[in-house]
Parts: sequence; C-alpha cells; structure tokens
Amino acid sequence: MSETLTIRPEYERELAPFTAAPVERPLPWQSRVLRQGWLRKLLILIALAVIWEVVARVQDNDLLLPTFGATARAFFDGIADGELPGKAAVSLSVLLQGYLAGIVLAFVLTTLAVSTRIGRDLLDTLTAMFNPLPAIALLPLALLWFGLGKGSLIFVLIHSVLWPLALNTYAGFRGVPETLRMAGRNYGLRGLRYVVLILVPAALPAILSGLKIGWAFAWRTLIAAELVFGASSGKGGLGWYIFQNRNELYTDRVFAGLATVILIGLAVEGIVFSSLERLTVRRWGMQNG
Repeated sequence: MSETLTIRPEYERELAPFTAAPVERPLPWQSRVLRQGWLRKLLILIALAVIWEVVARVQDNDLLLPTFGATARAFFDGIADGELPGKAAVSLSVLLQGYLAGIVLAFVLTTLAVSTRIGRDLLDTLTAMFNPLPAIALLPLALLWFGLGKGSLIFVLIHSVLWPLALNTYAGFRGVPETLRMAGRNYGLRGLRYVVLILVPAALPAILSGLKIGWAFAWRTLIAAELVFGASSGKGGLGWYIFQNRNELYTDRVFAGLATVILIGLAVEGIVFSSLERLTVRRWGMQNG
C-alpha cells in the first residue's frame, strides 16, 4: 500500500522592518565619562586630597599634619627651585642601575633553572634563603663591603629586585604549555635561543608582573636606604631630602618629598608598565584589559 506524498506549497514570511526594532538608547553622559579609567582614578585622588585637607584643618597642627594646600605649595616651591627634580634624578639614576642589574641576574638564574637540574636546585635554594630577607637588613653588610656610596645602594637594590623577579619568571616558564615546548624542540632550539624565542614570549604576563613587583620593592628600598646614607654621608636623593627636612621640622616639605615618591611610582606604573602591557600581552591576546 503506497502513501501519497503531499507537497506543501512554498511561502514567504514577511519580516518586520529593521527600523521597527527597538533601538538601544545611548548611555547617559555621566556613565560614558565614568567609563574612563584615568578619570575614575583622578576622582579618587581628588577625594583623598579633600579628606586630607579636612582632617588637617580639624587637627590644626601643621607640625604633625600640614594641610594639602601647604604641602602643594611646598611641592611646587621645590619644583621651582630645582631641588626636588635634582633629588629625584639622583634616586632614579641609582635605581635604574640596580634594577637593570637585578633583571640580568634574574634572567641568568631562571635560564639555568629551566635548562639544568642543578640550576633548578640552585634557584629553589637561593630564593628560599634570601627572598624572605628584607633588603634593608643587608644595609650594614653593604656598608662594610662597599663603603658609603652608590655601590652599597646598588647591592641592596639588586637583592630587592632579583628574588621576586626570578620567582615570577620561573613560575611563568613552568606554566608554558607543553605543545609550545615541543614545537621549540622540533625546530632545534636549545639553551638560550629556546628560552628567548619560546619561553619568554609565552611567559610574558608573569615576567611583567615580576618586573612590577621588583620595581615596587626596589623603589621603597632605595628611599629607606637613602635615609641612612643621607644621615651618614650627607648625600642622597629623595630619601635624604625627606630625612633632612624632618630634622629641620619642615613637615610640609617632608610630605612634599613623600608626594614626589608617590607621583613617580604612579607615573612608572601608569606610563611605563601600562604601555608595555598594551604593546605586548594585551595586543597579543594573552591578557584581558
């Protein structure tokens, strides 16, 4: 018994015009403005300045806490007479030397760690020994070994940068997918070329995190060390500026020096490291914005 197939006639369904669909309304200007990250951070800084001004006026003791206005005047006076820029240049020149030396040593250690078993044992042992040790605790030894001057500062800066950067870099190397490792070996890459061409690009987010942590450790270690060096030798950068004005009870200048330290930190974080992340890991899709 055969069944009769019924062919249904074709038909077209008319769709509603596109213009009739609901159109999403644009966000209010307040919401669009607040989506700007730099503006949100600026508003936070303004709020902190207002709170500072109110608390200082309520306390009414410039020796303990000067107002934000008084600190701002001391800051711009220090900029105008060239004292603050000069002290900042001294600090940054020493910091750059110690920071770069720490980066080179960290790269050497991590390269050995991923290349040989003895290198891995060496890195694990050294980081377990020295990473918990505060860099400023080595300052007395630095004074004995290198004397008063730039060498002692660079020594403690290398210690503050080396271990956190080496740990982050090594953790990034260990997190590289095995497929990338195999691809590098298939191309015949070994030793330094294998590290530079395969491991470093894949571990770049962890390396940048280590660079930022090392920078923060080095910057605060330098300021603390300069307080001691300033008291000993009468020379130094921003740390000496803060120490000297504290002795002379110019509290507004002390806060101006601290504000300079903070502003330099914000500038390095917001310009240098943000630009590196934007040009590398974010551009390559290795990190979300």
